[in-house]
Amino acid sequence: MQKRIRRSLALLVVGLFILTGCAAVLVVGAVVGAGTGTYMFINGELKTDYNFNFDKVWSAAEKTVASMRGTDVAPAKGIGTGHIDAVINGEKVRIAITFKEKTITTVGVRVGVVGDETASRMIQTNIADNLAKK
Repeated sequence: MQKRIRRSLALLVVGLFILTGCAAVLVVGAVVGAGTGTYMFINGELKTDYNFNFDKVWSAAEKTVASMRGTDVAPAKGIGTGHIDAVINGEKVRIAITFKEKTITTVGVRVGVVGDETASRMIQTNIADNLAKK
């Protein structure tokens, strides 16, 4: 009887290791897959990487806000990081721009308090379009 319990417990522990190992591989795979051209919507923010330097991406984000007729625009730019707060179509928007590598810049867009993926994707698309025009 005790052998069965021990064996069952051992199988349960091994099963848990296998399951958590697989979950860890899936999480790592998702992070690795989140490279340039891939969008990740996490905690209300849509993030992606662009193969452009920080200044070009910043300029494209400013053009996007202007073309979308953003009001109450408040940019805050530092060394390798910054954000642009604005109101677009009645919603508060934050575009966060972060230097990642020499020619890779991460952009996160949050629309509204909890985040709107569709609106964020539209802004990201406009930023990409402005980068393609250069």
